[in-house]
Amino acid sequence: MRIKICGLTRREDALAAAQFGADALGFVFAPRSRRRVDVEAVADMVATLPPFVTAVGVFQDQPLDEVNRIIDRCQLALAQLHGHEDVAYLAGVRCRTLKALSLAGVEDLQRLATFPGQTAFLLDSGSGGTGETFDWDLALRAKAFGRIVLSGGLTPDNVATAVAAVRPWAVDGASGTEAAPGVKDSEKLRTFIANARRAAGRMT
Repeated sequence: MRIKICGLTRREDALAAAQFGADALGFVFAPRSRRRVDVEAVADMVATLPPFVTAVGVFQDQPLDEVNRIIDRCQLALAQLHGHEDVAYLAGVRCRTLKALSLAGVEDLQRLATFPGQTAFLLDSGSGGTGETFDWDLALRAKAFGRIVLSGGLTPDNVATAVAAVRPWAVDGASGTEAAPGVKDSEKLRTFIANARRAAGRMT
Protein backbone atom coordinates (compact mmCIF):
# COMPACT_ATOMS: atom_id res chain seq x y z
CA MET A 1 0.00 0.00 0.00
CA ARG A 2 1.13 3.54 -0.80
CA ILE A 3 1.02 6.55 1.51
CA LYS A 4 0.55 10.11 0.29
CA ILE A 5 0.89 13.24 2.41
CA CYS A 6 -0.91 16.24 0.98
CA GLY A 7 -1.13 19.98 1.57
CA LEU A 8 2.60 20.54 1.93
CA THR A 9 3.78 24.14 1.84
CA ARG A 10 7.18 24.00 3.56
CA ARG A 11 10.42 22.33 2.50
CA GLU A 12 11.08 20.96 6.00
CA ASP A 13 7.69 19.25 6.07
CA ALA A 14 8.16 17.74 2.61
CA LEU A 15 11.56 16.35 3.53
CA ALA A 16 10.25 15.04 6.87
CA ALA A 17 7.37 13.24 5.16
CA ALA A 18 9.81 11.63 2.73
CA GLN A 19 12.15 10.67 5.58
CA PHE A 20 9.28 9.10 7.55
CA GLY A 21 8.41 6.94 4.55
CA ALA A 22 5.75 8.71 2.46
CA ASP A 23 5.59 7.44 -1.12
CA ALA A 24 4.03 10.59 -2.56
CA LEU A 25 3.80 14.25 -1.60
CA GLY A 26 0.94 16.54 -2.63
CA PHE A 27 1.25 20.25 -3.39
CA VAL A 28 -1.97 22.24 -3.75
CA PHE A 29 -2.34 24.74 -6.60
CA ALA A 30 -6.15 25.05 -6.41
CA PRO A 31 -6.92 28.79 -6.23
CA ARG A 32 -9.34 28.71 -3.30
CA SER A 33 -7.37 26.39 -1.03
CA ARG A 34 -5.91 27.55 2.27
CA ARG A 35 -2.98 25.28 1.46
CA ARG A 36 -2.21 26.79 -1.92
CA VAL A 37 1.53 27.04 -2.51
CA ASP A 38 3.69 29.08 -4.87
CA VAL A 39 4.79 27.38 -8.09
CA GLU A 40 8.44 28.39 -7.72
CA ALA A 41 8.51 27.19 -4.11
CA VAL A 42 7.23 23.77 -5.20
CA ALA A 43 9.74 23.57 -8.05
CA ASP A 44 12.47 24.20 -5.50
CA MET A 45 11.08 21.60 -3.07
CA VAL A 46 10.63 18.90 -5.71
CA ALA A 47 14.24 19.35 -6.83
CA THR A 48 15.40 18.38 -3.31
CA LEU A 49 13.24 15.26 -2.88
CA PRO A 50 14.94 11.87 -2.64
CA PRO A 51 14.56 9.35 -5.48
CA PHE A 52 11.33 7.35 -5.79
CA VAL A 53 9.19 9.95 -3.98
CA THR A 54 6.34 11.00 -6.28
CA ALA A 55 5.48 14.71 -6.56
CA VAL A 56 1.75 15.32 -7.03
CA GLY A 57 0.04 18.57 -8.03
CA VAL A 58 -3.50 19.18 -6.78
CA PHE A 59 -5.74 21.21 -9.09
CA GLN A 60 -9.39 22.19 -9.30
CA ASP A 61 -11.17 23.53 -12.40
CA GLN A 62 -8.11 25.35 -13.71
CA PRO A 63 -7.29 26.06 -17.36
CA LEU A 64 -5.50 23.13 -18.95
CA ASP A 65 -2.60 25.24 -20.19
CA GLU A 66 -2.04 26.55 -16.66
CA VAL A 67 -2.02 23.03 -15.23
CA ASN A 68 0.43 21.81 -17.87
CA ARG A 69 2.69 24.81 -17.31
CA ILE A 70 2.85 24.02 -13.58
CA ILE A 71 3.44 20.32 -14.27
CA ASP A 72 6.40 21.17 -16.49
CA ARG A 73 7.88 23.80 -14.19
CA CYS A 74 7.62 21.65 -11.05
CA GLN A 75 8.44 18.31 -12.72
CA LEU A 76 5.26 16.76 -11.32
CA ALA A 77 4.66 13.06 -11.89
CA LEU A 78 0.92 13.12 -11.21
CA ALA A 79 -1.97 15.59 -11.39
CA GLN A 80 -4.76 15.15 -8.83
CA LEU A 81 -7.95 16.77 -10.15
CA HIS A 82 -10.69 17.81 -7.74
CA GLY A 83 -13.06 19.76 -9.96
CA HIS A 84 -15.45 19.08 -12.81
CA GLU A 85 -12.72 17.92 -15.18
CA ASP A 86 -14.03 15.45 -17.76
CA VAL A 87 -12.42 12.68 -19.79
CA ALA A 88 -11.35 15.05 -22.57
CA TYR A 89 -9.66 17.33 -20.04
CA LEU A 90 -7.81 14.42 -18.43
CA ALA A 91 -6.54 13.34 -21.85
CA GLY A 92 -4.89 16.74 -22.30
CA VAL A 93 -2.94 16.69 -19.04
CA ARG A 94 0.78 16.17 -19.65
CA CYS A 95 1.31 13.60 -16.89
CA ARG A 96 -0.64 10.78 -15.27
CA THR A 97 -3.87 11.78 -13.56
CA LEU A 98 -5.73 10.89 -10.38
CA LYS A 99 -9.40 11.90 -10.48
CA ALA A 100 -10.79 12.92 -7.12
CA LEU A 101 -14.47 12.36 -6.39
CA SER A 102 -16.58 12.90 -3.30
CA LEU A 103 -18.91 10.10 -2.25
CA ALA A 104 -21.99 11.22 -0.36
CA GLY A 105 -24.16 8.25 -1.28
CA VAL A 106 -24.53 5.13 -3.41
CA GLU A 107 -25.70 7.22 -6.35
CA ASP A 108 -22.26 8.85 -6.56
CA LEU A 109 -20.61 5.53 -7.39
CA GLN A 110 -21.89 5.73 -10.95
CA ARG A 111 -19.77 8.81 -11.53
CA LEU A 112 -16.68 6.61 -11.44
CA ALA A 113 -17.97 4.74 -14.48
CA THR A 114 -17.93 7.97 -16.51
CA PHE A 115 -14.12 7.87 -16.57
CA PRO A 116 -13.33 4.82 -18.73
CA GLY A 117 -9.64 4.01 -18.74
CA GLN A 118 -9.02 5.78 -15.44
CA THR A 119 -7.17 3.27 -13.29
CA ALA A 120 -7.27 5.06 -9.93
CA PHE A 121 -9.58 7.41 -8.03
CA LEU A 122 -9.10 9.48 -4.92
CA LEU A 123 -12.21 9.35 -2.74
CA ASP A 124 -13.00 12.16 -0.34
CA SER A 125 -15.94 13.52 1.59
CA GLY A 126 -15.82 16.93 -0.08
CA SER A 127 -13.64 19.06 -2.33
CA GLY A 128 -10.47 18.10 -0.46
CA GLY A 129 -8.96 19.08 2.84
CA THR A 130 -12.31 19.09 4.66
CA GLY A 131 -11.08 16.89 7.50
CA GLU A 132 -14.27 14.81 7.37
CA THR A 133 -14.60 11.08 6.83
CA PHE A 134 -17.27 9.43 4.70
CA ASP A 135 -18.94 6.02 4.56
CA TRP A 136 -16.07 3.61 3.97
CA ASP A 137 -18.53 0.99 2.72
CA LEU A 138 -18.86 3.20 -0.37
CA ALA A 139 -15.09 3.07 -0.81
CA LEU A 140 -15.24 -0.71 -0.71
CA ARG A 141 -17.84 -0.69 -3.49
CA ALA A 142 -15.82 1.84 -5.47
CA LYS A 143 -12.95 -0.66 -5.76
CA ALA A 144 -14.92 -2.30 -8.58
CA PHE A 145 -14.02 0.72 -10.76
CA GLY A 146 -10.25 0.84 -10.14
CA ARG A 147 -7.59 1.44 -7.54
CA ILE A 148 -8.75 3.53 -4.60
CA VAL A 149 -6.83 6.25 -2.80
CA LEU A 150 -8.70 6.74 0.46
CA SER A 151 -8.79 10.30 1.77
CA GLY A 152 -11.01 12.49 3.90
CA GLY A 153 -10.56 12.91 7.64
CA LEU A 154 -7.76 10.39 8.04
CA THR A 155 -5.69 10.90 11.20
CA PRO A 156 -2.96 9.02 13.07
CA ASP A 157 -5.74 7.62 15.28
CA ASN A 158 -8.04 6.25 12.57
CA VAL A 159 -5.81 5.46 9.58
CA ALA A 160 -5.11 1.88 10.72
CA THR A 161 -8.85 1.22 11.08
CA ALA A 162 -9.44 2.70 7.63
CA VAL A 163 -6.75 0.52 6.06
CA ALA A 164 -8.16 -2.60 7.69
CA ALA A 165 -11.72 -1.77 6.65
CA VAL A 166 -11.13 -0.73 3.05
CA ARG A 167 -7.76 -2.21 2.06
CA PRO A 168 -7.17 0.68 -0.31
CA TRP A 169 -4.38 0.92 -2.86
CA ALA A 170 -3.23 4.09 -1.04
CA VAL A 171 -4.17 6.47 1.77
CA ASP A 172 -3.89 10.25 1.68
CA GLY A 173 -3.37 12.32 4.83
CA ALA A 174 -3.74 16.11 4.86
CA SER A 175 -5.45 18.01 7.67
CA GLY A 176 -5.02 15.08 10.08
CA THR A 177 -1.24 15.55 9.97
CA GLU A 178 -1.24 19.32 10.54
CA ALA A 179 -0.58 21.80 13.34
CA ALA A 180 -2.28 24.48 11.17
CA PRO A 181 -3.44 24.62 7.53
CA GLY A 182 -0.35 23.96 5.43
CA VAL A 183 1.93 23.43 8.44
CA LYS A 184 2.65 19.85 9.43
CA ASP A 185 2.95 18.52 12.96
CA SER A 186 6.06 16.34 12.91
CA GLU A 187 4.77 13.84 15.46
CA LYS A 188 1.38 13.49 13.75
CA LEU A 189 3.15 13.05 10.43
CA ARG A 190 5.47 10.36 11.74
CA THR A 191 2.69 8.51 13.56
CA PHE A 192 0.27 8.66 10.61
CA ILE A 193 2.82 7.10 8.27
CA ALA A 194 3.94 4.50 10.83
CA ASN A 195 0.37 3.47 11.69
CA ALA A 196 -0.66 3.23 8.03
CA ARG A 197 2.44 1.20 7.17
CA ARG A 198 1.91 -1.15 10.13
CA ALA A 199 -1.73 -1.73 9.20
CA ALA A 200 -0.78 -2.41 5.59
CA GLY A 201 1.77 -4.96 6.78
CA ARG A 202 -0.96 -6.88 8.57
CA MET A 203 -2.84 -7.27 5.27
CA THR A 204 -0.09 -9.34 3.66
